[in-house]
Amino acid sequence: MSLAIFDLDNTLLSGDSDYAWGQYLGEIGAVDGPSHEHENRRYYEQYQAGTLDIYEFLAFALRPLTQYPRPQLEIWRRQFIDIKIIPMITQAARALVQHHRQSGDTLLIITATNGFITRPIATEFGIENLLATEPEEINGHFTGKVAGVPCFQEGKVTRLNTWLKEHGDSLENSWFYSDSHNDLPLLKRVTHPVAINPDALLKQQAQTAGWPIMMLVQ
Repeated sequence: MSLAIFDLDNTLLSGDSDYAWGQYLGEIGAVDGPSHEHENRRYYEQYQAGTLDIYEFLAFALRPLTQYPRPQLEIWRRQFIDIKIIPMITQAARALVQHHRQSGDTLLIITATNGFITRPIATEFGIENLLATEPEEINGHFTGKVAGVPCFQEGKVTRLNTWLKEHGDSLENSWFYSDSHNDLPLLKRVTHPVAINPDALLKQQAQTAGWPIMMLVQ
């Protein structure tokens, strides 16, 4: 039995859940739409360029979670999943996950997007194992800070290594599917790295290294 690891945004999803959540909060008036969108776009461009300061971004992205009661946030999250996320899930993505499930592989989503947003998305795919950036909570309230290591770039490797030790698992014959050059630290450690809908830098790396390139489209 192998470990099949999936990035989430622009990999299993045909979009970015973190960015879409910020847009959705603006659409419903939970944040100031124009100013939040401006900052959201700026950070997303930094992510694409590989220059993102993850802690600076998370201070921005997690702030709205501190401003509303948890029950209200959960109502908005459910609406967000139905309205924004379900349409981002292609049949090709579901088929890829199902292929590994039928092969008896252990399924794991690993994502930089915070766990409050991504946990129900993992459930939608029927994947129990999720490694995400975790927002700190105290007495059921979000603080706006990060709990532990952000699941980003080398942080994905750190978080995965901890998970492997806890579960007595290894990367022997492992798979990792990702769209982003930000995931190269982990892609270079698995047995079967696969570029999914790759950005330009990852596509170049995949072509040079001879990694498979897949396009998950509807």
